[in-house]
Amino acid sequence: MKLLISILFLFTVVATFTDIKAETNTVSSTVVNNTPPTANSPAINIVNSDICKSGVSGAIQSNVIGFSTGITITDMNCERIKLARSLYSMGMKVAGVSILCQDARVFDAMHFSGTSCPYIGGKIGQDAVDGWMSEEGQKLIPEGSVVKAQFQKTQTVNQPTKEVDNYGLKNFALMALSLLLIF
Repeated sequence: MKLLISILFLFTVVATFTDIKAETNTVSSTVVNNTPPTANSPAINIVNSDICKSGVSGAIQSNVIGFSTGITITDMNCERIKLARSLYSMGMKVAGVSILCQDARVFDAMHFSGTSCPYIGGKIGQDAVDGWMSEEGQKLIPEGSVVKAQFQKTQTVNQPTKEVDNYGLKNFALMALSLLLIF
């Protein structure tokens, strides 16, 4: 028994004075075999301020597939102003005004101010007013113009309305009603 107690005592002393450590070296890392999917939008650079375009781009991405696109949008009003300015600076004033008159807002402003837009063949003044008032000229007025809407409104008022013949429809309704009542 003494021997057993002395062995236990010896193990206790050795365990107390011995530095016992569990040394572990755990490295936690995630290995990625491929990069995550990414859809990148193209950069549309329009640096020159004399260009009447603007760039728009966008992208969408899912886990499997991605889509990316980009376009340029042309500002037609900006182009019209630049063309008119160029024609006017070259001495072609009537042509410059004609370019601007392709816009419904400019056409209306010119008409309501008493200065008509130039008509086909370079007609200006009263000749241009007569040209725009003609039936062919009214078809050439820009869409969205108040003047064109007024002309169309006066044309529909002047046209006689047609009487709609509902005689066939009345007969069909009476026949269908009578068949329903019989059966």
